Amino acid sequence: MAARDILSDSPSPDTAAADDGESTAKRTGLFGRLKNGLAKTRTQLAQGVGNLLLGEREIDDTVLEDLETALLITDVGIDTTTSIMADLAQQVKRKELNNTRALHGALGRLLKARLEPLQKDLTLTDKKPHVIFFVGVNGVGKTTTIGKLAKQLQNQGKNVMLAAGDTFRAAAVEQLQVWGERNNVPVIAQAQGSDSASVAFDALQSAQARGADVLLVDTAGRLQDKAQLMDELKKVHRVVKRLDDSAPHDVVLVLDGGVGQNALSQVRLFNEAVDLTGLAITKLDGSAKAGVIFSIAALQDINLPVYFVGVGEGIDDLRQFVADDFVEALLDQDFKDSLERTDA
Repeated sequence: MAARDILSDSPSPDTAAADDGESTAKRTGLFGRLKNGLAKTRTQLAQGVGNLLLGEREIDDTVLEDLETALLITDVGIDTTTSIMADLAQQVKRKELNNTRALHGALGRLLKARLEPLQKDLTLTDKKPHVIFFVGVNGVGKTTTIGKLAKQLQNQGKNVMLAAGDTFRAAAVEQLQVWGERNNVPVIAQAQGSDSASVAFDALQSAQARGADVLLVDTAGRLQDKAQLMDELKKVHRVVKRLDDSAPHDVVLVLDGGVGQNALSQVRLFNEAVDLTGLAITKLDGSAKAGVIFSIAALQDINLPVYFVGVGEGIDDLRQFVADDFVEALLDQDFKDSLERTDA
């Protein structure tokens, strides 16, 4: 079945001849927002990494210790940090890295290599509607993520509908309705306390009748260790399959980038309950712990892609995850200089 990138930057046939300068400017602007969004983590990381660029100093134990500390503080994780530092130490021992600038470039390549397996676009199939569930604990930004994605899809000409399945928190329904009214996107909702599965069923039935391209379903925030609530989430899945046995086509776990290593347990437990297809990591602009994405990459037994990262409040601050851009923004623009010089 054919699939299309859900937030593809590829030009449509009628815009293929668009000016290259405009495309470059757009890309630069998007990268700038990503870089600004990762500022807190980059500042924290700079305690051990930024100093590597103060001249081309000899690599000694102090340099390596400072770098290791910086990686741990930004929540890269013990296992990933240990692996990275062991690799760098071997390169130093083999005299492949002669100074701190070369070390900085090598660090960038190692970080990028660990994140590249996470890079995968969320795609739409030809199935209408393409049903996407958004799950996660309270306060991670599910509703906001849905609203931003709905607007971006609408800008691409997609017919989008929303389902206010978080019936336990009145503000969640109202928030989604505000997004819908603002962008003229239909929102299927019921009274607070209604059965979430019933909302999802009605929404899918309505989306099918209207020929919608995409149905984005909000779900109640859940503590991942509460079996009863997780069972209810499974029920929502079972109910929509009565109308479309292939639905939901995607189940996206939304994670707050500031929770650090606790994100790993959320990934594991939600995946056990509902078979996740991917992740969205939000609020990276408000935390110095964006390094947790490297710990997520280390969960090789789960192997889930990161579809989106949220680095601000604006519509365009919900970004497709691109490993190169993420590492470049994290290590600052001098990272490119380091790569070019060490590859020369």
